Amino acid sequence: MTTEPNWRTSTYTGTESCVEVADNDPKSVLIRDTKDRSRGNLSVRPAPWAAFVDHAKSL
Repeated sequence: MTTEPNWRTSTYTGTESCVEVADNDPKSVLIRDTKDRSRGNLSVRPAPWAAFVDHAKSL
């Protein structure tokens, strides 16, 4: 069974450069451009995504 993406935006994201993330599937995290959803999604594994988020928080 495929999990439907639960898209959300960060509370820290400004309206000028929004991205949406769906991280409710344990096998992949989906990322897309809020302003142009027709361009598709970027899919990454959860561990590298968590490392990216941790790094971004440290900046």
